[in-house]
Amino acid sequence: MPDTARPAARPPGDAPPRPRAGGWPAVVAVTTGVFSLVTTEILPIGLLTPIGASFRISDGTAGLMMTLPGLVAAVAAPAVTVATRRADRRTMLCALLVLLALADLLNAFAPAYWALLTARVALGLVIGAFWSIGSGLAPRLVPQARRARANTVIFSAVPLGSVLGVPAGVLLGSVAGWRAAFVAMAALTVLALAALLVSLPPLPPQAGAGTGAGTLRGLLGGRGTRTGLAVTFLVVLAHFGSYTYVTPFLADVTRVGPGQVTALLLAFGAAGLLGNVLAGDRAARAPGPALAAAAALLAAATLLLPLLGTSGPGAAAVLVLWGVAYGAVPVCSLTWFLAAAPHAPEAAGVVFTSSFQATISIGSLAGGAVVDHASPTAVMLLGGATALVAAAAARALGGRIRPRPEDRPGGASPGAPSAPAPALGAALPEHPATR
Repeated sequence: MPDTARPAARPPGDAPPRPRAGGWPAVVAVTTGVFSLVTTEILPIGLLTPIGASFRISDGTAGLMMTLPGLVAAVAAPAVTVATRRADRRTMLCALLVLLALADLLNAFAPAYWALLTARVALGLVIGAFWSIGSGLAPRLVPQARRARANTVIFSAVPLGSVLGVPAGVLLGSVAGWRAAFVAMAALTVLALAALLVSLPPLPPQAGAGTGAGTLRGLLGGRGTRTGLAVTFLVVLAHFGSYTYVTPFLADVTRVGPGQVTALLLAFGAAGLLGNVLAGDRAARAPGPALAAAAALLAAATLLLPLLGTSGPGAAAVLVLWGVAYGAVPVCSLTWFLAAAPHAPEAAGVVFTSSFQATISIGSLAGGAVVDHASPTAVMLLGGATALVAAAAARALGGRIRPRPEDRPGGASPGAPSAPAPALGAALPEHPATR
């Protein structure tokens, strides 16, 4: 008689059962890692002046701290996506957080500006790699009915970097020096690494989930993707070309101290969360008009700052408007890319990350040249003019872009309850989700 206690053999070619996902502890661990990554990237915006004073460099030269990570991340995102298709995602994420902690420590103890820039290059590699492999983990960590909410939790770390991370870093920098802020970021990164080691199960690559070079090339040939790239370039150029140097503006023109700068940046970040919430549903229906409205508000803010930003209350009002405007940009841009390529969402995310990060670099570099040769006021006016062009382009080119419900960022899977769109804020991957 056959041995009835023996389990039936699995047919040849069948994949072994997938290990159980890590659940909400793993989601929180990934979120903490994203928060640490985003805060480390944009922290120099709030510490630009004291860092420049330490190394006796101009504000424009100090702006290279924003230029280099974005440039490296723009290259790393597609390169890592193609190169790590066979790597376990848990191993990759943990290795990247180790590198991030080392970069934070090098930032903190850099003996010269070249060492600090070396740390920022390493940061750029982490940004591109982390977003290229980590942005789609939510479906593997929680049940299907909770995927949309898990996505929202993970991506909410991006605006929280502006709301909590940068103001806290600026406050710590004003009390204990700017280097202490990077030591604190290294400690937070180590905590995130420990949480990932404890909560994440093995995450081998899934069959068919990889993004090859051919897929990326085909995606770039689509009209919707090309127009999305053009509009995203203009609006992100306008924002980072001017916002990277908002601290020198507040110090030189508004004439406020470090404590007030912290409060103003906190107001900007909080307004960014509001802008993300307000834009989510609108972007899901029509990302082109929503992005056009965000760009128009951004133009109004940057053009008004030289006029109203000579006083603390005026600067606060304009920065709140600016925060609402920019808070809407990443979710609108990502929705545009996803709607243009519903057949390749992972590839769309890579293109979004690369374009965002590359433009952060170009904007920071261009703004630095204007600041060094003119003034912080001039860079605000140029940013406003660029944002006006972006608004017109989004209105003209984005009218026909309409995402499917299942392709909306944070959209529910069939049968899952609805959830708000992922809260994407100032830097991606920014997802990344670029930033």
